[in-house]
Amino acid sequence: MKPRETTLEVGELKRPRRWHILVFLLPALIVYTAVMILPLIETLRQSFYNTVDGQYAFVGLGNFKVLFGDPRWAADFWNALRNNFVFFLIHMAVQNPIGIALAAMLSIPKLRFSAFYRTAIFLPTLLSFVIVGFIWKLILSPIWGVAPYLMDLVWLKWLFAPWLGRPDSALIAVSLISVWQYVGIPMMLIYAALLNIPDEVIEAAELDGVTGWSQFWKIKLPLVLPAIGIVSILTFVGNFNAFDLIYTVQGALAGPDGSTDILGTLLYRTFFGFQLQLGDRSMGATIAAIMFLIILAGVSLYLFVIQRRMRRYQF
Repeated sequence: MKPRETTLEVGELKRPRRWHILVFLLPALIVYTAVMILPLIETLRQSFYNTVDGQYAFVGLGNFKVLFGDPRWAADFWNALRNNFVFFLIHMAVQNPIGIALAAMLSIPKLRFSAFYRTAIFLPTLLSFVIVGFIWKLILSPIWGVAPYLMDLVWLKWLFAPWLGRPDSALIAVSLISVWQYVGIPMMLIYAALLNIPDEVIEAAELDGVTGWSQFWKIKLPLVLPAIGIVSILTFVGNFNAFDLIYTVQGALAGPDGSTDILGTLLYRTFFGFQLQLGDRSMGATIAAIMFLIILAGVSLYLFVIQRRMRRYQF
């Protein structure tokens, strides 16, 4: 009998442990944990504590009961939440469709100066929100702004109004300013997805006589639905984390009469205090916890429900 072979096949050799990957990831993991994970855990923990009889004590869901049950807190919270949803819906209804349309036009092979158009449209996203807010306040000012003059050139000055100073139009005006600044992001993401469509698919569609906008609606748009889903969830997360632009344009009070107040500005005033309002760390952490839960619910809905249905469009 031949002795049993003890040599291992090449495929059965144990792969060496790549410890260097962990070494390279460790600094970023430490920084991310210190800057993001630990503050998040501490914020969630602080939402269950408050000062009772001069002592910092565990109150369970007491802060949440105050936020939803106290008339003063509840009125401010529901107003901010409603404005936040309007802010998000305007971005979904205006920013993302415009971004898709711009991406479709920029993907036309025969379009001249496409690189210039991409740069010009994407440039506002690189600007500071302070600069954007200040510039648009000057443009829309009824006293020294250029908007009335520009509208007068096309005989539309009668349509001009102090949009940022009216409660019924301030939120829409600020939302459109945000759309102008960030429309380049969905445009570039969808544009990259359109360029990633295999040439064989486009050639097959052209052989079947599907060209022009019909080709975009029937062939290209279904294939970029995963990218549109990513754009939508990024819009959702960004809008429910929004604060900077509204703070720059309308201030911490998010006027007039709280018409532009969203969860971010409400959190700022509650946690840090503003003017005669004293800061309340526990209630501020409670609002931050609600924001986290809303964002977590939206992201989970996308990952576990919507994304699974769109996987069939991926190559």
